[in-house]
Amino acid sequence: QTVPEELQNGGGFGYVVAFRPLGTVSWMQTVVASPDAARYVFRNESLPPFSPYEVKVGVYNNKGEGSFSPVTVVYSAEEEPTRAPTTVLARSLSASDVEVSWAPPWENLHKGRIQGYEVRCWRHDEKEENAKRIRTVGNQTSTKVGNLRGNALYHLAVRAYNTAGTGPSSAAVNVTTKKPRESRQTSPCQVFVQKVYQAQAFYLIFFFFFPARLFPVLYRWNRQSSTSVIETNKTSVELSLPFDEDYIIEIRPFSDGGDGSSSEQIRIPKISNAYARGSGSSTSSACSLSALSTIVISLTARSSL
Repeated sequence: QTVPEELQNGGGFGYVVAFRPLGTVSWMQTVVASPDAARYVFRNESLPPFSPYEVKVGVYNNKGEGSFSPVTVVYSAEEEPTRAPTTVLARSLSASDVEVSWAPPWENLHKGRIQGYEVRCWRHDEKEENAKRIRTVGNQTSTKVGNLRGNALYHLAVRAYNTAGTGPSSAAVNVTTKKPRESRQTSPCQVFVQKVYQAQAFYLIFFFFFPARLFPVLYRWNRQSSTSVIETNKTSVELSLPFDEDYIIEIRPFSDGGDGSSSEQIRIPKISNAYARGSGSSTSSACSLSALSTIVISLTARSSL
């Protein structure tokens, strides 16, 4: 920073710039005669990139030299990183987010510093030059990439950067985002309910088809608010329930994308002893189950899209 005129204390004011390579003894000096000068450029074509120098600046006027500033270390211009990050890994966090991590490159410290990393992410059916770019700052070696398409294959690559530019790219890694959460307006495709009577209880056997990995089955007495849950990863489940109660049944599929929408509520009316003792014949209904019947409830998948 220049010295204000009121502090120059005389005519012929200027600056003395002293500098030397870090670790050496002898100072080189040059005079900058203008009192308004705020910079000095030392040019040396053989100077390696990012070479450290100790620098101090003094002042003088017609009466003599003043004091020097404290010594500080400056660097010559750096080159862009020359090596790529290593050990790049990516994992899917959700239908829209992935996490990518990496290890710093084995960088030659005389070439320059690494100021951060640039992560590029592009979908398999996109061109790499149109990739989404995210920059980190400092020594951060992981980041999250968001706003992606669900259940899609992505490629990711990482490169280091500094003030001179970006370095070479790592090899691309692949990751597939998770399936999107099922629409709340989509129901399981089909639910088949079969009733079998034995002794003093009947058995409800469900068969359902849906791209899910878990099926929570919720059931409760019609006159109670509390709900019981049975979870299964199979496409059927058997419930043993007493004859003399009404029941409400729901099925809620769950996949990597999250909870799907529940099926429509299925009401199972209580069964009289007279019906319970018979073998009965099969009938069909779309809303309820009558005694000694086998019913098929079709819940067609619906979507607001």
